[in-house]
Amino acid sequence: MNSTDWEKRGRFISINNHSVFVIDEGSSSETLVILHGYPTSSFDYYKILPKLTEKYRVIIHDHVGFGFSDKPQNYSYSLIDQATIALELWEKLGIKKVTLLAHDYGTSVATEILARHNNNEIDLEIDNLILCNGSMHIELAQMRTIQNLLKGRFGKYVAMLTNFTIFSKNLRNVYFDKSKVTKDELRQMWQQLEYNNGKKVMYLISRYNNERYTHWNRWIGALKETQIPTKLVWAENDPVAVKEMAELLTTEIPNNELFWLENCGHFSMLECPNKWAELVLK
Repeated sequence: MNSTDWEKRGRFISINNHSVFVIDEGSSSETLVILHGYPTSSFDYYKILPKLTEKYRVIIHDHVGFGFSDKPQNYSYSLIDQATIALELWEKLGIKKVTLLAHDYGTSVATEILARHNNNEIDLEIDNLILCNGSMHIELAQMRTIQNLLKGRFGKYVAMLTNFTIFSKNLRNVYFDKSKVTKDELRQMWQQLEYNNGKKVMYLISRYNNERYTHWNRWIGALKETQIPTKLVWAENDPVAVKEMAELLTTEIPNNELFWLENCGHFSMLECPNKWAELVLK
């Protein structure tokens, strides 16, 4: 699968004057919506999409600033805005009832949606929540050097100097078995990051971790208050969203179940697709 093929599988929908790339496959009456991670895109799910569509209609969009979606240079890239865009997209698609799955960056978008759900601010029924290796407990996250540099005062210049070699090295380093990701796969991810001048907004997007501190009480509070059945599918060898996060979340989320993925790193849907899909669909 390459980027061109992936783009052909989706379509573009205008949300709040932004063109949002959407994959929408499967004919089931049950809908699974997916919020992808950083710094990648909906392409993270290309290996397991056929398996997921055996049970669900699957909707995955590229967040604004990612993949094939618009990448405006004068934009906040707030996680709160990303939640609004996701909700408006699903409303436009006529979605009323979902299983919500989120990974990495997407888990913070999900917790903002959860906070609104808890306060009866949205017209969306969430049957189940699935959280995968996201640094919601930002105080425990083991951030990569490149992430800290990008969100720092010289982030704009770091982004300009970032190239495929740097990108691929950093992505490989969050895999447990680095042989599980090919150079070609990394090239497809890089092409989508570069698409539509994406490098120019990398430093703006990278500030999202600051929001995880700012809105910590709201978002962790949302997890503590939710009554939605929650599944944690966690790769235990993730060097960023470490296993201690999952263990802490099991003490905070009222109705949860934790499933470990052994010998697997941060992008478990790519590194261990069969095991990951089995646990998600379990």
